Amino acid sequence: MANMAEMPEGYAGEGFFATSLSKAVGLARANSLWPLPFATSCCGIEFMATMGSNYDLARFGMERLSFSPRQSDLLMVMGTISKKMGPVLKQVYTQMAEPKWVIAVGACASSGGIFDTYSVLQGIDKVIPVDVYVPGCPPRPEQIIDGIMKIQELVKNEPLRRRYSPEYQHLLEKYQIS
Repeated sequence: MANMAEMPEGYAGEGFFATSLSKAVGLARANSLWPLPFATSCCGIEFMATMGSNYDLARFGMERLSFSPRQSDLLMVMGTISKKMGPVLKQVYTQMAEPKWVIAVGACASSGGIFDTYSVLQGIDKVIPVDVYVPGCPPRPEQIIDGIMKIQELVKNEPLRRRYSPEYQHLLEKYQIS
């Protein structure tokens, strides 16, 4: 059975519905995310399974994958990221327009996984801010879908001005992102 998107808080009457702009924009954003898959290893294969007909990630409004950072608002990092790939990942992140969100899919993207070596980045949060972590090695498609649903909740409830807040600016300064 399909779940319908819940109506945001507001005033409803016969023939009308009124809510705040931020609630309406949040609902629209949450159900129309354009992900950029940054897949480097086995977690990318699990993501492909998630996009397939058995799990159908398109039902969450994500049927359009974008392979251009300028046209996407959700960066999905899946797999092992080497230290040489760190600056590339950061460049992809900075090229994305605001608002943008990041999911670290799998143990490697979240913490380096089993690769505790000099060449592997021990978590992408060393170079870019992460909103949701999806555990697993590799995570099952159900776990990836759960991570997407967590991002949708975050997007739906995020105030329109959060990206201009001093806290957010401090976070970007911490990652040396201007």
